[in-house]
Amino acid sequence: MRIFIAGIDGYLGWALAQHLAARGHTLAGLDAMLRRDWVAEMGSESAIPIALLPDRAAAFQARFGASLTLYRGNLLDYDFIRLALAEFKPDAIVHLAEMPSAPYSMIDAAHAAFTQHNNVGGSLNLLWAMKEAAPSAHLVKLGTMGEYGTPNLDIPEGFFEVEYRGRRDILPFPRQPNSLYHLTKVHDSHNTTFACRVWGLRATDVMQGVVFGTRTDTLAADDPCSATRLDFDQCFGTAINRFCCQAVIGHPLTVYGSGGMTRGFLPLRDSVQCLALACENPPAPGEYRVFNQFEQTYNIKQLAEMVKAAGEALGLAVEVQHIENPRAEVGEHYYNPDRQKLLDLGYVPTIDLTGEVRQMLADLLPHADRIRAHRASLIPDIRWDGSKRPSQPLGGGA
Repeated sequence: MRIFIAGIDGYLGWALAQHLAARGHTLAGLDAMLRRDWVAEMGSESAIPIALLPDRAAAFQARFGASLTLYRGNLLDYDFIRLALAEFKPDAIVHLAEMPSAPYSMIDAAHAAFTQHNNVGGSLNLLWAMKEAAPSAHLVKLGTMGEYGTPNLDIPEGFFEVEYRGRRDILPFPRQPNSLYHLTKVHDSHNTTFACRVWGLRATDVMQGVVFGTRTDTLAADDPCSATRLDFDQCFGTAINRFCCQAVIGHPLTVYGSGGMTRGFLPLRDSVQCLALACENPPAPGEYRVFNQFEQTYNIKQLAEMVKAAGEALGLAVEVQHIENPRAEVGEHYYNPDRQKLLDLGYVPTIDLTGEVRQMLADLLPHADRIRAHRASLIPDIRWDGSKRPSQPLGGGA
């Protein structure tokens, strides 16, 4: 297949490109290189050193014996993306090119407006460009389990059957996003549904859980040209990635509030496996489908204890510390989402998550000084109430 990855320089994008190349697919990628700038704005950098994209591409071609077509630009430039799709003629388009941080979207009015404009406008441009230049291509859009929120109901894969006043219908499951970033993903889902229904496009909306990890079967974390980035700052460092970076520098694992918040998680190697399965098994023209993508659900306290145990097995002294939750979210709640469709396509979840965490710690230990140099970025001070002040310890350990 000819697969176009928007956001190829990112955490998922670069790992996915190598995974797809190993499976024999022909690839092109687009990136505006903004993720590097956003992380720098937070006073941080990738914990694992990564090469510049041209150097990555040269090493990619040498390793896989296949060219990697690169487009440097932004989805907000409609003519640019339309011409790129017309030139490459993709069978599938994986859309990873959005600002992916809830805290970043809540910094202030300017960051909120940027997030909405960048994500919703860019995704809408991509849909129009597909309509004009690649109408038979399959869009694999990265959504998020955060679109659903934490309802007191089981969460289906996108749609559920509703009975109201004696009538029944299959309708989208209600979205209850918890940040202005997550709202952009809901808007994207609505726009993509419309494009499939009205223009006959085909799309898979992947509601992804929180991804963690440093490796896949094709990614070498000790080679800057193969390695993908791993962030740990308050905006772009996801929970387990942040905990592991804290563990290797002797910083307490900062659990927000009670730590009872439950989410779906999956290793990086599972994420690329699932995205490849979605690409290789397209829906029919005009079909909009939803996959929930995660390995299993865990609460934040469980994840911190998993990292603590893995760190202690490597001889690290690891402390868990509860701090004020800067977010407006429910601390204890019901959470039971479905995840059957990818299993039906052949997804085999990673079982040894503790092993994945131990591997992460081993990969991060050589870069402890690099993480320590940006230690201040680990403490959240972006708050959902609009103020800006560091979260304080709540007292007690876990």
